[in-house]
Amino acid sequence: MKKLLTLLALFSLSLAGYTQNTSAVDKEKLFDFYQTQRYGDAAQYLKGVYGEEVNDFKSLSQIGYCFLMAGNNIEAEKFYSKAYELQPQSLPILFSLGSINTKRGNTEKAKLYYSEIVKIDSNNFNVYKLLANLYSSPKDDSLKLIYLLKANLINPLEGDVATDLAELHAAYQQYEKAYDVLNIAIKGDSDNLVLQRAKLPIANQLKKYNEVIASGEKLLKDGADAGVIKDVAKAYYYTKKYQKAIDLFKQLEVAVMANEATLYYTSLSYRALKNYPQAAIYTRKTIDEAISPNTSSYYSLLGLVYEENDQLALAGAAYKKGLQFKATSTLYYRLAVFYDTRLKQEKNALKYYNLYLKSKPSITNDKEEIKFSKDRIAQLNLTD
Repeated sequence: MKKLLTLLALFSLSLAGYTQNTSAVDKEKLFDFYQTQRYGDAAQYLKGVYGEEVNDFKSLSQIGYCFLMAGNNIEAEKFYSKAYELQPQSLPILFSLGSINTKRGNTEKAKLYYSEIVKIDSNNFNVYKLLANLYSSPKDDSLKLIYLLKANLINPLEGDVATDLAELHAAYQQYEKAYDVLNIAIKGDSDNLVLQRAKLPIANQLKKYNEVIASGEKLLKDGADAGVIKDVAKAYYYTKKYQKAIDLFKQLEVAVMANEATLYYTSLSYRALKNYPQAAIYTRKTIDEAISPNTSSYYSLLGLVYEENDQLALAGAAYKKGLQFKATSTLYYRLAVFYDTRLKQEKNALKYYNLYLKSKPSITNDKEEIKFSKDRIAQLNLTD
């Protein structure tokens, strides 16, 4: 009984002290600090009122908030951490600590605080979105995907999550899933241009070219966006509207926004129109733009363009130049057929047919070329 009375007395004293501190706060002065956004002054004022050894949850949270709004993350974390010790399951405190550590680059600590929120509230959309944003490295894509899927399941209409999730699905070549995610979000916000732009490259992958053209042309009326121009131009190319594709790709060139891929498609478009001089120009531009793993393919195209324009010396040189970058089965086959049918040089043709078969072309995709090469080798050996 004596102990109980002592505890009650201590509780009454602490309560009285808190009441005195609370009543000591000049509310008008504090309101003026808030209204004029002088949050640093507000924090210092409250510290002066409550004292350095303040251990009241509400007071700690208030001071932490003022320091946070003032941009003083170090002091904000100090006061929020004390509040966290008093109430470790407070969602506002956990969100604040997660945010502070994210700003300070302490992503591992931020993950821990956000993970605590998940344990308390497993249906909290915001925390899954924040956790997903903390996983930016490609090696963390699997974890990022888990959090984006959970956030999207809770709120499939939220645009940022839908865009990020669709992008990740596309990276895994799950284009149908990406398309469906964006479709649902667009139905909830049909005026969201970010979602509509994100859908174009995915629709192209799914060969929904008419949809890309219809949607993309509407988007272009709101302003020339390089990504939209590229996607619409590619759709025009795949629907064999080559001149429209060229016109759009050239807009990128004029704006100095052309790249290896757009120049390559421009070359393909000119070739389809049998404008071989322009096709050659744009294939050379493609090669100049970037020496990449695709360089040998570009020389293969350049050789084909020259060959179709009866510039045989240039064609042979282009094919051989491609081999210097990467000896591909396509180049070997092109050279074999080139020597066989165009130059009638049977020994060279036989050499490249054999090199083609040794390069292990795809049995599925190159079935006809493999059969033709074997037949020609047999015929040329008989002639020899």
